[in-house]
Amino acid sequence: MAPGGLGSSLWRGYTSLLLFLAASTISATSTIDNGKLFAVNNINYYSGDVVSRMVTSYFDSARFDAIVPMTIIRTKEALLTAEIIEETISNFSATDDVFQTGFLEAVLLVYDGDGRGQVESTVQHALQGLGNKLAMASPSYQSRSNITSARLRHDIPKGPYFYSPRTGEVYQAFRLYPDHQLAFTEATISDGAGGFKPLPATSSGAMTSSVAVPSRLYYTPTSTKPLAGLRLGVKDIFDLRGLRTSGGNRAFYDLYPPRNTTGPALQRLIDAGAIIVGKMGTVQFANGDNPTADWVDFHCPFNPRGDGYQSPGGSSSGPGAGIASYDWLDITVGSDTGGSMRNPGGLQGVFANRPSTGAVSLDNVLPLCHELDTAGVFARDAATWSRVMHAWYQNFTNYRDYPKRLFYPNSSFPSSNTASGALLEGFIVRVEDFLGTKREFVDIASHWEESHPSNTPSNITDLLNTTYAVLVSVDQYRSLSLPFYADYAAKHDGRRPFVNPGPLLRWAWGQNNGGDAAYGEALKNKTIFKDWWESDGYGKADDKTCSEGIYIYPYSKGQTQYRNTYFDAPSAPPMGFKDGRVAILAGTPDLVVPVGEVPYYSTVSLKTEFMPVTMSFGAARGCDLMLANLIEDLEQTGILKPVSTGPRMYPA
Repeated sequence: MAPGGLGSSLWRGYTSLLLFLAASTISATSTIDNGKLFAVNNINYYSGDVVSRMVTSYFDSARFDAIVPMTIIRTKEALLTAEIIEETISNFSATDDVFQTGFLEAVLLVYDGDGRGQVESTVQHALQGLGNKLAMASPSYQSRSNITSARLRHDIPKGPYFYSPRTGEVYQAFRLYPDHQLAFTEATISDGAGGFKPLPATSSGAMTSSVAVPSRLYYTPTSTKPLAGLRLGVKDIFDLRGLRTSGGNRAFYDLYPPRNTTGPALQRLIDAGAIIVGKMGTVQFANGDNPTADWVDFHCPFNPRGDGYQSPGGSSSGPGAGIASYDWLDITVGSDTGGSMRNPGGLQGVFANRPSTGAVSLDNVLPLCHELDTAGVFARDAATWSRVMHAWYQNFTNYRDYPKRLFYPNSSFPSSNTASGALLEGFIVRVEDFLGTKREFVDIASHWEESHPSNTPSNITDLLNTTYAVLVSVDQYRSLSLPFYADYAAKHDGRRPFVNPGPLLRWAWGQNNGGDAAYGEALKNKTIFKDWWESDGYGKADDKTCSEGIYIYPYSKGQTQYRNTYFDAPSAPPMGFKDGRVAILAGTPDLVVPVGEVPYYSTVSLKTEFMPVTMSFGAARGCDLMLANLIEDLEQTGILKPVSTGPRMYPA
């Protein structure tokens, strides 16, 4: 039994997390309070920094524990009634996963209206019925009840907090969630000075760490902060001030100190109000690896779909798996060079995009290929996805008229007699109806053969077969591998760091197949294709609709890709030309959307499970927001649907 007084639902044996720093010239030590761990009604919490202090009229603070859970209720109601309080608390519970009734042990009522308000005498009785032991109200509220007068020294939002009656200190409340899918490499919180620090807290679980999320009640979206309160996880190739960057490599993480700059791409999201809660898993240095064969340094995150043992795709494996697994995570950010957003999007059945090249700055991001790298976002619904893209990609025009041409590569689609083919066909028919048009059957290879520039091969694969492979393998070797090797050798007596088989093979392949000279030729061939796509291909611009047409193709067809499969050693980077290469080489947007799911018999669970079916929407370069608007409209009309977390995208 906990000691008497306030806080019966609060775990009294909270753990104070103290970091001891040794003084440089004396034996004395100093301590820094890095927050505390609590359990409220058997749910784990972390208390952050002091956000305010409270001044109260006298009450016997000796009756209370050192720290108690508290809720701040703000209202403009001139007459605060029990019904209003009960409705407010009900709304808190419905909209916020951090708040719970255990935080009603102490309550502060704040009047935000004009003049003075009145607290009805029934309010205190109603609060006591919900477990309240200490009711307080701001001086602008008059009360006939025995409610303590209190005021905050610094105004803070409504929601759950932790409160020290003895000191008056008020701390933010963060709920701790276990990362059972191993999607995160490091959980983080703000350091209060424009940077971040690793979360100094954990909870039990096999191989898992905890991620701390703040109350949604603290944030209200505005025109200047449209993403306020959205919880964001970030692929661990993006620099965040105060944190190390791993790139999926232990030696790289240990070699370089915490970054002193947050990259501009992430800073734009932070400025728009997004809350970064951690860094997430990546295929090493954003290359392409198979789970579990090639993941040596880090463990591959778990795709929640189907039997739970399908590949999450790469290289944005952690962000893709996390957004498909956790309701408490709103958006995740990754990168796409050769499909690193779209592949996880397809295998996890979530919304995922590769933007037009140059959509946001990629300074302070580990490069795979400077000419091809892009940054995209994962979401479970089109409305949130579109909102993030509009806030993030600020250099594009916001078109609201849609193209009337729908380019359809027939050979890319499965037969409509198959389960995935029927889903895709039904979806396309509805898109045709929405746009008021009919698909046009196209074939890139044939069209290239008829209209290719002079002095180029008539077979498009002859031009582009090794283009992507050369660009990524040569660029990363010289921009990341060589300085990494040199820095590591300088610190470790000439030794070389461990690197997973995939990146090693790619770097060696690039050097053995022409190096810098081959890179120049590959860049030339990429430019030839880009210019053709924009002039004679299917990526022409349009003044009214941004793009002359929309290029659609299936991205995932419900196939299994078991993570317990044995693979041969990697032999070469990806070769050839296919639909997914268009956006890479032409620099155009490519947005993957979930269409449905199809059954398969699992060799793991020995049950019927389901895998995602997704489709891609492509358009002319710079038409990202037009596509985002279209896909959001398709969701609003019911043609597309938000997806759930867990094994099924659309649970029965």
